[in-house]
Amino acid sequence: MAYLKFKRLMDIIFSTLGLIILAPVFMILTIVIKIDSKGPILFKQKRVGIHKSHFYILKFRTMRIDTPRDTPTHLLENPDQWITRVGTILRKTSLDELPQIINIFKGEMSIIGPRPALWNQYDLIKERERYGANEVPVGLTGWAQINGRDELEIDEKAKLDGEYVEKMGLLMDIRCFIGTIFSIIRSEGVAEGRTRSKIKD
Repeated sequence: MAYLKFKRLMDIIFSTLGLIILAPVFMILTIVIKIDSKGPILFKQKRVGIHKSHFYILKFRTMRIDTPRDTPTHLLENPDQWITRVGTILRKTSLDELPQIINIFKGEMSIIGPRPALWNQYDLIKERERYGANEVPVGLTGWAQINGRDELEIDEKAKLDGEYVEKMGLLMDIRCFIGTIFSIIRSEGVAEGRTRSKIKD
């Protein structure tokens, strides 16, 4: 698809600019995270990308190093106990997602697309198969993200991902990008385990 090639070109351009412009922010957050708690600066987690390929998504670490791995936040007992002080702020503002600019630059993700599922979220992966949502680049943010995020049931999320696939194009991506900005400002859809959602990305 011609748009996918254009989309990749835009990802390269904007991720390169993002890494350069946000370098000071990366440095500040690195220092703050290191001071706040023990452990690595970045958190790596196996996720499912385009065509159900696996890659390691990057995030700023927001949880303690002894937190159970590969477990959606809502399945943890008292999830707040695992989140660091700085992590609470990073998750609320979505600043923990910034390192995914590196994933975008490498071609593992796109700026806009279905959020990559955990490797063991088989129900979500299977449901997305119905809508062709496993055949497009996964994204930093997307249609489902601005229409419920953590509050969505798996079937609802997969259906929204399918809608994105059907309408994928420049206007849809711009709409998702602008919607994401407003969602972050209002902190919509983030519920750290206190939600009816079956997933937490």
